[in-house]
Amino acid sequence: MDEAVAEYIRRTVLKIPRDEIKAVVQKWGFLSEAQLQTINFHQTKESVSQKVVQLCEENSAGIKQAAVLDIIYNHIYPDKRVWSVYQMNKAGEEIEFFDLTDFKERFKRQLRSALNNVTINFREYEDNAIWIRVAWGTPHTKPNQYKTSYVVYHSQTPYVFISPSVFKSTLPLLCQALVFASNYYDIRGMELRGRSLNSLKDIVFKKYSQNFQTYYPKPLQERNVAPESGMYRLIRENRNEKERIQRVNQEVFGDGPLPKIEFAQYKLETMFKSDQTMDVLDKKEPFRCLVRFSSPHLLESLRSLAPAGMADAPLSPLLTCIPQKARNYFKIREKKGPHPGSFVSP
Repeated sequence: MDEAVAEYIRRTVLKIPRDEIKAVVQKWGFLSEAQLQTINFHQTKESVSQKVVQLCEENSAGIKQAAVLDIIYNHIYPDKRVWSVYQMNKAGEEIEFFDLTDFKERFKRQLRSALNNVTINFREYEDNAIWIRVAWGTPHTKPNQYKTSYVVYHSQTPYVFISPSVFKSTLPLLCQALVFASNYYDIRGMELRGRSLNSLKDIVFKKYSQNFQTYYPKPLQERNVAPESGMYRLIRENRNEKERIQRVNQEVFGDGPLPKIEFAQYKLETMFKSDQTMDVLDKKEPFRCLVRFSSPHLLESLRSLAPAGMADAPLSPLLTCIPQKARNYFKIREKKGPHPGSFVSP
């Protein structure tokens, strides 16, 4: 077995949490059950990784087997990478039968026509997701297995999730190969990216159903009630306000788990109104700026603002509509008032 392949397998095993190494290696399927029984998974990760490499040498593992292990690792831990969402478009509305073998051959042929020194591996999963791993080289150097791009393509959909390589020049080549292999016309970024691949899928595939804001303040009704002390009235008002906030929050965000969005940005455009005698704003050009929000879990943070007393309920629709706007991916242009321009998630 090549020394570089052995080192790559060792490093991949070291990245796996120790309690999960056995399950990942079993899922890999390259080592036999008898070989797995010879590994003491309770040893240090370094000892386990060296034992795995030793067994791989007995089986004459190559770069293909090492790449498959890397795909399995990234599939189990997709949050270790940053993913961007792309949407492909057809010239017409025709629906074509998807042939996986043809897709693979066309993808490899197109990519290798532009750059021969690449390593390409595929793996299919039960949710119709095709995981593609590409290790990039140069016209004069072998592919660098530590500088890889990952593509997750769901057949029969126009959406592609790409985790690019550090070599920025490879992204256009990757996009061209995807368009050619899938028989689409062009591809464009959706300005939607983040580490939580599952959250990106929930937004794009509309698995996350957000309630639209339906709360409207209700007028107070006059009632003849007996006088009550100030303390009990304050307790009752506080309890009613907490119940109102909880009800409004549920109407806006729902009561289930939210997609993990870590970053969102708005392009704001608004017109100022001022006294005509002032010549400060004599130009009629709108005021433009960029507002950014970031949090380890942005939507969950927004949902907690009102119950924590840090914001009034309901929140502004500019904040509560982030998943819906990211899903629809369009820009609103109005003459007055702020509007969301683009969204970057998780």
